[in-house]
Amino acid sequence: MVRVAAGDRRAFALLFDRYHASVARFAFRFVGDRARAEELAQDIFVKLYRNAKAYQPAAPFKTFLFRVATNHCLNEVRRGEYRVAHTSTSPGDAEDGGVEVASPGAEQPDEAVAGRELERAVGEALQGMSERERAAFTLCRFEGMAYRDIATALGASEAAVKSLIHRATLAVARKVEALQAGTGPARSRA
Repeated sequence: MVRVAAGDRRAFALLFDRYHASVARFAFRFVGDRARAEELAQDIFVKLYRNAKAYQPAAPFKTFLFRVATNHCLNEVRRGEYRVAHTSTSPGDAEDGGVEVASPGAEQPDEAVAGRELERAVGEALQGMSERERAAFTLCRFEGMAYRDIATALGASEAAVKSLIHRATLAVARKVEALQAGTGPARSRA
């Protein structure tokens, strides 16, 4: 990002290539619409590029990037135009190493169905979370960020992040338990 601030466009292209898919998946978890998630990811990178000279390397770039992404996505959701309605996949899941519960070449069809049901249950749990819980959970579980980096990205204390992630994890666990007990969303329709 320091090179981008100095006018190095190739450095920006490298950052974009490295992080675009992650940012798009993150945005998708807020708006539930692939096309809008792509637009938000583009907006976030435009914002980064335009404000490159203001970047201060006090934290890892990924932390800074997801702070910008979190604020942008929260603002989008607060406008009220989008309500999260998760589907079983998000942008780039299969192609970009994103979260995919069932492997595409699963040997047993019931394994693939179980994977999709699990993915749907997690999506429904995400839908029921507050925006900050969803952001903390997504950054932790899907982006692999450390609590201190999530705290920086969300502008919260590490203790608050632990609490957000704990509540979010309990919500996901309840959905998965309901699925395993046969009362989950897919099984109750069968």
